[in-house]
Amino acid sequence: MSTQGRFVDGSAGAGAPARTKRWLVALDIDGTTMREDGVVTDTVIAALRDAEAAGHEVMLSTGRSEGMTVPLLDTLGIQPKYLVCANGALTLGRRPDGSYERVHVEQFDPSEVLRTIHGALENAAFGVEDQTGHFLLSGNFPDDTMTVAGEHVPFERLLGVEATRVVVISPGHDTEDFLQIVERMGLHKVSYSVGWTSWLDIAPEGVTKATAMERVREWLDIPRSRVFAAGDGRNDIDMLRWASTSGRGVVMGQAPEDVVDAGNELTGGVTDDGLAAALDSLPR
Repeated sequence: MSTQGRFVDGSAGAGAPARTKRWLVALDIDGTTMREDGVVTDTVIAALRDAEAAGHEVMLSTGRSEGMTVPLLDTLGIQPKYLVCANGALTLGRRPDGSYERVHVEQFDPSEVLRTIHGALENAAFGVEDQTGHFLLSGNFPDDTMTVAGEHVPFERLLGVEATRVVVISPGHDTEDFLQIVERMGLHKVSYSVGWTSWLDIAPEGVTKATAMERVREWLDIPRSRVFAAGDGRNDIDMLRWASTSGRGVVMGQAPEDVVDAGNELTGGVTDDGLAAALDSLPR
């Protein structure tokens, strides 16, 4: 189920210098813009700001919730018209005062998929995120922002919640084993991606970063030939393929092989400021 908010500030070419054809630049956060230790380097920040100053629409497209995404903009020093969160289930639009509101929300009832996974994976932990970014958690999650902000509840409390995202972790499996188990479950009614450490992100059916970015592209009236997306994880695969079709799908150097195959460009790793090098190649 989707809910559509009002259209926010989608005029084409606003603020773009006439000399530069504007690109839509969609950036994953973790492992792309930000290192694993939570640092965004000065080199990357400068590249982001320079790309925006050149007239390009630089935005974030992330698996993170709204509350874990919006505060990062102060560090980055950019003011995107839109933000894509929760792997495409949530799109935020910028208000005139600089705050953000939800302009498109995709939700689903995760009960069936939760029961399926719960029955197949012993000792797995489950998290259900709603459109406000609030998490209900069942099981043992690693200590991070999501866990601190989440509410720990019995598994049955997760059923029937209107969710934008479901997260499943299974510490007893490596990533490849986990992926095989998940594929055998036949999760055909939802979109899912597997992360680095047996971490499964489940979104509403047909919802990915790519579907959200295509919607934003249409709102901004930027041609497909001028889209640039950068990412490093399996939840970026659809977005990288989307960008690579006519534009630039830039894969970080440390990405696994199936992610590399989804893009049409390879840059340096996140620890080598690979994103900055790619951004610096945009037209000025």
